[in-house]
Amino acid sequence: MKQRFSINELLPPWVTRIRPYPPGKPIEEVERELGHSAIKLASNENPLGPSPKALEAVRQSVDRANFYPDGGGYYLRQKLAEFQQLEMSQIILGAGSTDLIELVARTFLTSGDQGITSQSAFYIYRLAIEEMGAELVQTPLRENAFDLAAIAHAVTQRTKVIYIANPNNPTGRMVTADDMDRFLAALPPRVLVVLDEAYYEYVRDPDYSHSLDYVRNGRNVLVLRTFSKVYGLAGLRLGYGMGNPDLIEALNRVRSPFNANSLAQAAGIAALDDQEHVAHSVESNAHEMKFVTEELALAGVRYTPSVGNFLLVDTGRDCEEDFIRLMHEGVIVRPMKLYGFPTSLRVTIGRHEDNEKFLESLAQVARAPARGIKR
Repeated sequence: MKQRFSINELLPPWVTRIRPYPPGKPIEEVERELGHSAIKLASNENPLGPSPKALEAVRQSVDRANFYPDGGGYYLRQKLAEFQQLEMSQIILGAGSTDLIELVARTFLTSGDQGITSQSAFYIYRLAIEEMGAELVQTPLRENAFDLAAIAHAVTQRTKVIYIANPNNPTGRMVTADDMDRFLAALPPRVLVVLDEAYYEYVRDPDYSHSLDYVRNGRNVLVLRTFSKVYGLAGLRLGYGMGNPDLIEALNRVRSPFNANSLAQAAGIAALDDQEHVAHSVESNAHEMKFVTEELALAGVRYTPSVGNFLLVDTGRDCEEDFIRLMHEGVIVRPMKLYGFPTSLRVTIGRHEDNEKFLESLAQVARAPARGIKR
């Protein structure tokens, strides 16, 4: 009798140690389990949805879905180059910015190398480094933001890539342009810095990023932006990176040639033409952020001030239990134990009625015992 084969025998040893990214439960499944409607405030999506122009572009592109997309994304990169005042050779497309986060690791990291990010940062940074067998180095946050000085101090001869989110997810805190300037000046030029600016459009602080100056000056920096957040196209998976032409060329050697699908490319071009929708989304978020934070303060609930479209809310209770209780009330949020915040929830700023529902439900679960739910 042959010995039973285990797939683990084929895995590199570092893969067996990886803890996969935990997906959230679909809203349809939550509604089926509860038997009533629910709202989703778990994934930092734009509650206003996509631009009508983007939706129309998708409709017009569907009948060509039998054809492969433009593998180089020529027209979208041309549009982005004009929009960002860059050259097309400085832009690369991805299936969301997560695709590009992993692409950087696949291109530059291998066993024996070192990648750095912060604790309590977007979990995909950690996965990208670990998937390549490189050493993961995580520095603590400082006041819930990236501690750039600590990261610079952690750099060694083996460091190749540093991932920084600005603002950080899940805390919503940012680092200033001056702080980033000083940080880059302290780094060896051989180290690639990935600046993930997924929430760039939401930030109104005048001391925020001037990251594209690094790109224009040829620095060893890759700036990531996405159509998943303010543009409301999360389901189409479209992001882009901006860097010096040599960096982009290197990434294109490893990039899957059809990683940005044709519907996403059409929607992205149209979405860029509707900056009125972007402005409305940003204004709505600012207005609702003020409402939610004021109500939380009145209720004595702690939160971390955020420049994004989400809040880290500390209930002082076990976040997994509060997550379950809120689901019973028809509100889906994200527990943050995995990120090192055992008593905190990450909550997207939604439409006004959804935010009211969240606040009412949060008050309700603070008074009620956990009832449990099938998970």
